Amino acid sequence: MASTMDLTPRASARGVGSNADTIPPVYDYTAAGAAFTRATQPDYFGWIEHVRAAAGCTRPIRLAGQLLTVDPATGRVLEQRHTDGMPDAVIYTPCGNRRATVCPACAHTYQRDAYQLLRAGLVGGKGIPDTVTRHPAVFATFTAPSFGPVHVRAVRRHTCADRKRCDCRPDPCHARRATDPAAGRCPHGRPAACWARHEPTDAVLGQPLCLDCYDHGHQVVWNLYSGELWHRTKQAAERHLAKLARRRGIPRVEVVTASGNTRTVPPVRLSHGKAAEFQARGAVHFHALVRLDGVDPDDSAAVVPPPAALTVADLVDALRHAAAQVAFATPAHPDRPDGWPIAWGEQLDIRPISLTGNGEVTDSMAAGYLAKYATKSTEVTGHRSVRLTADTIGEHSDPDGDHTARLIDACWRLGRPTGTPVPLSQRPRYPRPRPGFVDRWQCPDCGTHTRYAACPVCVAHRQADLDTEPTNSTAANPYARLRRWAHMLGFGGHFLTKARRYSVTFQLLRDARRDHRQREDQDHTHPAASGQLVDEHDDTTLIVGTLTFAGVGWHTTGDALLANTAAAMARERQATGREELAHETALVLAGSLPVAA
Repeated sequence: MASTMDLTPRASARGVGSNADTIPPVYDYTAAGAAFTRATQPDYFGWIEHVRAAAGCTRPIRLAGQLLTVDPATGRVLEQRHTDGMPDAVIYTPCGNRRATVCPACAHTYQRDAYQLLRAGLVGGKGIPDTVTRHPAVFATFTAPSFGPVHVRAVRRHTCADRKRCDCRPDPCHARRATDPAAGRCPHGRPAACWARHEPTDAVLGQPLCLDCYDHGHQVVWNLYSGELWHRTKQAAERHLAKLARRRGIPRVEVVTASGNTRTVPPVRLSHGKAAEFQARGAVHFHALVRLDGVDPDDSAAVVPPPAALTVADLVDALRHAAAQVAFATPAHPDRPDGWPIAWGEQLDIRPISLTGNGEVTDSMAAGYLAKYATKSTEVTGHRSVRLTADTIGEHSDPDGDHTARLIDACWRLGRPTGTPVPLSQRPRYPRPRPGFVDRWQCPDCGTHTRYAACPVCVAHRQADLDTEPTNSTAANPYARLRRWAHMLGFGGHFLTKARRYSVTFQLLRDARRDHRQREDQDHTHPAASGQLVDEHDDTTLIVGTLTFAGVGWHTTGDALLANTAAAMARERQATGREELAHETALVLAGSLPVAA
C-alpha cells in the first residue's frame, strides 16, 4: 500500500522551530529505519490508535496540555489527565488545509464536505427543506476577458465520451490566412499566428503568443476585482427578475426587518454556491450553482419556492442579461489614471440543472465539479508559493521572465505605495534644528523625569497603541491588496463561497462528524484544535481540554510513513466497502438479489 505522505520533512509554522527529524541512531537515519524503530516499540499499537484522528495528515498540529473531567452539577474535577502521559506527550489533530497539494487527506475531507454542502442546496437535506427540488436552478460558468492572444486548444465538435480524456482533433491555434494582415508579426517582431494543433497536455497552452504584447497588469487587476464583478452581476440579475415579476403582475412582499420596521421587497431572490478556478493563463473564472428562491413574508430567512410564473428560462435570461450589461472601471492609478475596465469575457455557459439524473447537467455532477475545484489553487499555472514578502518577491517575479513571473511582478509593481512624497526642494535642510528643551519636570502619568516638552515614554506608548490598531490602507490605495495576494496572482477571494440561505455551513458538517465519531467510539475522543472540547452526549460528566500549540508535523519521517500508510489502508477499505454496498444496492434495484428481511 503506497503512503500519501510527503517524504520531504516539512518546515513548521512561522515562529516555531523546525519539525524535521530528531537526531536518530545511526541505524535508523532513513525513513524505513525510523519506521522500523517505532514499530518495534512495545507501545506501537497504542501510538497508532492515539494518532488515528490525524494519521492521514502530512503536517498535523501537535497540542500539549491537560484534560479535565468535570461534574457539571457541582463543578468538581473528577479526573485530570495530562498529555505528558500520552504517546509523544502531545495530541495530534489534522491541519485542516483545503489545498490538495499541501495535505491530500485534509483536502479530501474538505472536498467531501463541499460536495455535501453544495448538493444539499439543490436536493435538500441536512436542515435544508426538500422543497428546493422545485426551485429553478442553473449551472453557470463566467470567464475572464482576453488580455492578449494565448495558445489554446479549441475543439469545434466533440465526439469523445469523456471530456477529461478528450482525444478529438482540435482546430489550429490562432490560424491566419496568408493574406490576413494579422498573420504577420506583432510590434515586437514575434509571430502573431499559430497553426499548431495542441494536445491536452501541451505545456504551451495558456501561454501568450507574445509576452510583451500581453497586458499582465490588466489581468491581475481583473483578478483583484473579480469578486466585486460577481457581486454586481448577481445584483443586476435580481433586479432583472424583480422587473420581470412586476411586469407579470406578481406583487411585492412585505417583510419585517430586525429593527421592527416593515418594508416591501421583490418576490424573488437568488442563492448561489460558487467555486473559483484558475485557468492556465492565470486568470480566474467562476463556476456557480444559482438557485431561484421566493420570499416568505412571515420568515425572511426561510427557503421557499419562487412564484410559479418564473421559470428556469427566466433565470437563464436574467444571468445572461446581467453578464452582458455589468461593467465598471477601477479607481485611478498612477500607471492608469482612468483605471482598468472590469467586465466578463465573451464565453458564458449557463445550463439548467436536472434533478432526475437524465439531464445534461445533474445535481451530483455540478456539486462534484465545484467541490473538485475547491481544493485547487494556482497549481495549473505552475506556480506554488506562500505569501510573498519584500525578501522573497525576487525569487518569483521578473519583469522580463516567463508569463507567471510577469504576473507576480505586475502585482508587486501596481500594489506599491501610491502616496505622493514631498519633493526634495520642499523638505527641511539637514542638519535639522535641535529640539528645544525645557526645565526638568516629572510626568504625572508615568513618573518619568525628562527635559522634553512631551514625555517620551507616554508618547511611545501612544504610538505603539496606534501601530497595533488596524488601518484601512485600501481606502487610500485600493491596489495595496495586490502585494498581499501576489502569490495568488492578484486573486484574494475565497475559492468556495455561498449565499447565506443557499445551504448549510462547514461548521455544521464538522460538528456532525465530530458528534458521530464521539458516539461511535467514546473511549477515543480528541479535543478540537481550538483547545476546548465539550462532550455533549455525556449527561454526567464534562470533558474540558486546556491545550496549547506545541508544533507542526510528525516527529520523524518514519512516524509519518507509518501513520499515513495506515490511514491509506483504512481509506481503501472504506472505498471498497462503499463500492460493494453500491453494487449490492444496484443488484437489489434490478431484482437480481432478494431484499433482506
